[in-house]
Amino acid sequence: MTLPAAAMAAAAAAVIVGREGEAEVMAAALAAGRSVLLEGPPGTGKTTLLRALAAGAGVGLVAVEGNAELTPGRLLGHHDPPRVLADGYRPDGFVPGPLLRAMSEGALLYLEELNRVPEETLNVLLGALSERRVQVPRFGEVVASPTFRLVAAMNPSDPVGTGRITPALYDRTCRLAIGYQGEEEEVEIVSRVSPGPAWLVGAAVRAARLSRSHPDLRVGSSVRGAIDLVAVARALQDLRGGDGRVGLDAALTALSGRVRVREGVARSAEEVVAEIWANVVPGDPGGSAVDPPRKGQGPGRPPSVASRAAAAFHH
Repeated sequence: MTLPAAAMAAAAAAVIVGREGEAEVMAAALAAGRSVLLEGPPGTGKTTLLRALAAGAGVGLVAVEGNAELTPGRLLGHHDPPRVLADGYRPDGFVPGPLLRAMSEGALLYLEELNRVPEETLNVLLGALSERRVQVPRFGEVVASPTFRLVAAMNPSDPVGTGRITPALYDRTCRLAIGYQGEEEEVEIVSRVSPGPAWLVGAAVRAARLSRSHPDLRVGSSVRGAIDLVAVARALQDLRGGDGRVGLDAALTALSGRVRVREGVARSAEEVVAEIWANVVPGDPGGSAVDPPRKGQGPGRPPSVASRAAAAFHH
């Protein structure tokens, strides 16, 4: 049984912004019976894309977070200790883990942070991908349903707490690299998830995007930072009764924890975020969440979605 590529791609296109090409490639790979490795930074819509594909295919989605605690036993499942004490090792006393559930149900197994999974657990996955069956001690053999697929995701640019993915795993998967969406697409995402004044949405997106290329930062913010910035700014404005200037406070709160300062840089994350916000909203050091930037400010900077939105606000 194959998965319906057209239905999966259509379901993804209905909910994903700017991922039509990646959705089609993913749908084609899954329909062709292949497992997929997604590589890209956080906040690029990998989970949303996969949920939509699973819904379009009419199959379940079993998600599991990869970390050092994901042992082979946790991935496969375990015998219930009270049942073992009472009845011994019986099949009806076995509690299946995410891998066995996905194999039995014919679901998509979504394994996040693949490069944080211990090597012995990866070896279990290799067996499941190669043979489409696994042997569980004191339980028996589990054969994968025809629609079972593995979709693993990882951020290769984050080396902290990660390990090397073996060539054997790459050889058994198709790889799809997913990067950040364009500025216009991120503005649309924020507008959908966290609606706000057009200039504020544009400024939030611009600030998040500038953090990704700032020379003092090794990790910038995803679009989630822009979503939170708009939401926090609007809530702060309500709290302060329209008198407070809340844009900068919202930017510091939403972005400073998401960015990572480069080693050797003496500045703090808050200082870098404050600089970015001042560049995005020039002449407004406090960062108003209500009033857009004043006309004629920021000469020499290329027009962005934020500046175009602000101009449209005035006219």
